[in-house]
Amino acid sequence: QVQLVESGGGLVQAGGSLRLSCVGSGRTFSNNAMGWFRQAPGKEREFVATITWSGARADYADSVKGRFTISRDNTKNTVALQMNSLKPEDTTVYYCAARMEYYRNYAIRATDYAYWGQGTQVTVSS
Repeated sequence: QVQLVESGGGLVQAGGSLRLSCVGSGRTFSNNAMGWFRQAPGKEREFVATITWSGARADYADSVKGRFTISRDNTKNTVALQMNSLKPEDTTVYYCAARMEYYRNYAIRATDYAYWGQGTQVTVSS
């Protein structure tokens, strides 16, 4: 069974940091571009960050650029999201996602991703 499992969410004060991790199981994701999205209740899933299969290139939503960093370790089948200078408006559920195998370029649309984790809650208090 192919799975993506996120961890690292929690409660943090504004200005603080969290590091989200996502580990894949059931198959390797080393040939897949991967990404992070977030979704608030009643809203559409929002792009946060994406990274190519090799980790050489990444892209970010304007709202997180300069504060968040995506990275991956293909030897461990993991992707991470380092979140610094967190703001209350960053509060929501964060999802890890992977594109289909050999779709190596990054993508910013949720519909471009085939595999999804269950999500992890991030809460930033003011």
